[in-house]
Amino acid sequence: MSYQIAIDGPAGAGKSTIAKKVAKIKQFIYVDTGAMYRAMAYYLLACDVDPEDIQAVERKCMEADITICYEQGEQAVFLNGKNVNAFIRTEEVGNMASATSKNPKVRERLTLLQKELAANNNVVMDGRDIGTCVLPEADVKVYLTAGTGVRAKRRYHELAARGEECSLQKIEEDIRERDAQDMNREIAPLRQAEDAVLIDSSDMAIDEVVQEILDLCR
Repeated sequence: MSYQIAIDGPAGAGKSTIAKKVAKIKQFIYVDTGAMYRAMAYYLLACDVDPEDIQAVERKCMEADITICYEQGEQAVFLNGKNVNAFIRTEEVGNMASATSKNPKVRERLTLLQKELAANNNVVMDGRDIGTCVLPEADVKVYLTAGTGVRAKRRYHELAARGEECSLQKIEEDIRERDAQDMNREIAPLRQAEDAVLIDSSDMAIDEVVQEILDLCR
């Protein structure tokens, strides 16, 4: 039987950073579901698909082959055979991912791969609906959040460190909009699972959050 750790939460809460560290310590496979949705969004943007055109989204998403594997110990997301790690972390892609992840066909395609990975490997999986929909029977469930202003500043510093020009105010506006979209979408909305442990990381260091999750595993 595989061991499953599910980490859900809103944009900018630090899910990916925390999940990667927990996975490394536990020697589990880290499955970044958000990266998979971002890869799908990147593909749809490259194909000039209007996120409001449901039929076009559904048709094009079936052409996207998205897989996750490890290269030199680092997780790599492949879109139709190409490593797209360097292209999927922009705000434009993030907003497209939030808009298109509401589509049932997009979710169905990506959820199947996520379930298969978790069934065959010990995993740490993070996203918006892991504990509620993808891995409802996960051994440990965490809902990781932080204040909107804190999340916006984290995102700002992350983008600035990569040399991207960005506006803190615009980032915070985007985060509020994405929160609203994710929490109010009809299919698999972002919410805390009834049996998930709430962790607010606003005033916590990364290692403190990691330790709390490791304690839950014990």
